[in-house]
Amino acid sequence: MSNIKIMDEVLANKIAAGEVVEKTMNVVKELVENSIDANSSMIKIELIDSGVKEIKVTDNGIGMDKDDAKLAFSRHATSKLKDIDDLFNIESLGFRGEALPSIAAVSNVELKTSNGTIGTKISLSGGKNLKIENSDLQEGTTIIVSDLFYNTPVRLKYLKNLYVELANITEYINKMALAYPNIKFTLINNNKTLLDTTGDGDLLKVIYNIYGIDIAKKMIEITGENDDYYISGYISYPEVARSNRNSITTLVNGRVIKNNKLNKIIIDSYHTYIPKEKFPIIVLNINVDPILIDINIHPTKMDIKFSKFDELEKLIEKEIKANLEKLILIPNIAVRDEVTIDEVSNIKPHTQNISTENDTKTDNTYQEITLDFEVNEQSENYNEEKVKIKKMIPKGIVYSTYIIAENSDGMYIIDQHAAAERINYEKVLKEITKDNPIIFDLLVPIKIELPSNEYLILKDKIEILNNMGFNIEEFGTNTIIVRSHPNWIKEDYEEEDIRKVIDIMINNDKFDLDMFVWRISATQACRMSIKANDYINYDDQVYLLEELRNCDNPFTCPHGRPTIITYTKYDLEKLFKRAMD
Repeated sequence: MSNIKIMDEVLANKIAAGEVVEKTMNVVKELVENSIDANSSMIKIELIDSGVKEIKVTDNGIGMDKDDAKLAFSRHATSKLKDIDDLFNIESLGFRGEALPSIAAVSNVELKTSNGTIGTKISLSGGKNLKIENSDLQEGTTIIVSDLFYNTPVRLKYLKNLYVELANITEYINKMALAYPNIKFTLINNNKTLLDTTGDGDLLKVIYNIYGIDIAKKMIEITGENDDYYISGYISYPEVARSNRNSITTLVNGRVIKNNKLNKIIIDSYHTYIPKEKFPIIVLNINVDPILIDINIHPTKMDIKFSKFDELEKLIEKEIKANLEKLILIPNIAVRDEVTIDEVSNIKPHTQNISTENDTKTDNTYQEITLDFEVNEQSENYNEEKVKIKKMIPKGIVYSTYIIAENSDGMYIIDQHAAAERINYEKVLKEITKDNPIIFDLLVPIKIELPSNEYLILKDKIEILNNMGFNIEEFGTNTIIVRSHPNWIKEDYEEEDIRKVIDIMINNDKFDLDMFVWRISATQACRMSIKANDYINYDDQVYLLEELRNCDNPFTCPHGRPTIITYTKYDLEKLFKRAMD
C-alpha cells in the first residue's frame, strides 16, 4: 500500500498559511494589497485587539461577481497571472493566489463584495462550510477576519503581545500610505483612529500625517532618472536622523520592499552627514520596467531581485548627495508654531540666505593651533560665491568648547573640536586622493611585525598603501619595513599613525576602498584637531571660523556630528517676545 497520499485541501491551506500568515500584520498586508489591486481610492482598516480578535478591511474598489468571489478562496486562484510570461511582467501587488485560502484556513472569514451589478456575501469557518448569499449593491469589498488562529492554537501562542502586533500593522499601513498618497487610508484600533490620510496625492501631507510637522518641514523632494530607472520621493535633513532603519521606506513600482543593499546605498549616501549609528527618514519610490525585477523570491514578496543594480546604485547615490550638498545644513534652534495639515503643501525646506557680498576682512597674524598639517597660514583665496555660511564674527567661548559667533542672519554656536575635525578631514582627504602625493623619506625605516593572519591580509592589499605614497616592503617572516610615507602622517607620530592605518586596512571587513580612505582621513583628522577644553584665543577663533566656511561641507564633522547650530535673529526676538505673531 502506498505511503504517499495527496493532502486534504484544508490541511494544505493550513500549512501554506504558515508561510503567508505568521502575524496579524500579514493578514492586513494581504487584504490591503488586494484592495489596492482592485483600484480602490479609499481603504479603511478596523481592528479589534490589534487584529487578533478581528480585522475588517473595507474598500471602494471594483468588487467581484458571485463566481469570482467564490473562486477567490480556492488555492492558486488569481486574476493577476494568465500564463508563464505574466510572471516576468508583474505589475500587481498580489499574484500567487495563496493569501485568501491561507487566511480562511486559520480564521473565520466573512466577505461582502459587489461590482455594482450583483452583491455577494460569503462566509467560511476554518476554510470550510462555505456559505453563499446575496448582498447589497454597494460597489467595493468588505472582508472581516475574526478569531485568527482559533483552530491552530500553537501559532496563536507565538503571536507577540498586542502592542507589538499593532506596531507592526501601523508601520505597514504607514508605508502603504506613503506608497499610495492618492489613496485615502484610515487605520482604527479599538475605535481609536491611528492614521487618516486625505488621499489627494500629496506625499508631503502623508509625511506630515505620519511624522508630524517638524519632520515635514525638513524633507527635501528628489527626482532623478537614467535609462532604466526613475526615482522620486523625499529625503530628510541630516539633523532629524533616527536611531533605527524603520523610517527608511523603499518602494518599487508602488510595492513596499525591504532590501539590505538598497538601505546600505541610502545610508552610505549620508556618509559624514549623520553619525554612524543614526539613519535618515526616506521615502524613495523606484519605477522600473517589471521585466528588470524579480518579485517572486520570497513568500511575503517583501524583497526584490534587480537587474542592472549598479545603475540604480549610481542614480540613488548621485541624487541624494547632490541634494544634500545644495542645503544649508546648520541645525536651526527654532521656536515652533503649530501648523495645520492644510498648510503642509506650502511647506518649503528651511534655507538661509547666503551672502555673496565681500565682507570686510582683517589681516590677522594667527597664533599656532592644531588645525592644519604643521602649517597655519591662511588658506588659498576664498571665493565668497562658493562658501555656504556668511562670515561669522566670534564673540566668546563657553565651557572652553563652544565658540559663540554672530552675523546679520543670527547667532551661531560652533563646536571647536568638530569644526577643526571637518577642516582637517577635508585636507587629509584631499592629500590622500592626490594622484601624486607628497612623500617624506624616513631617516630610520620603521619595522612592523604582525601575526601571520594579519600579515597575509596586509600583503594582499599592500599595493593600495604604496599607491597612497607609502613605500612598504616585505622584510622577513610576517614583517614589513616602511621606508617612506605621505605628508599627511603626523610628524613625530609616524610609527603610531602608520600602525593605525595598517589596523584600519586589516580590520576593514569586505574591503571597501572608499570606506578605508574615509576611516583613515577621519582618524587622522581627529588626532590632529584641537579638543574640547583646549584654549584658543580670539585670532585662533577667527581663523577656525574662516577655515570652516571654506569647507565643502562645513556643517558636520567626518563622523556626522554637527559642527554648528544657529538661532536666527527672528528666533531670538521671538524668544524674548520682541517679535509677536
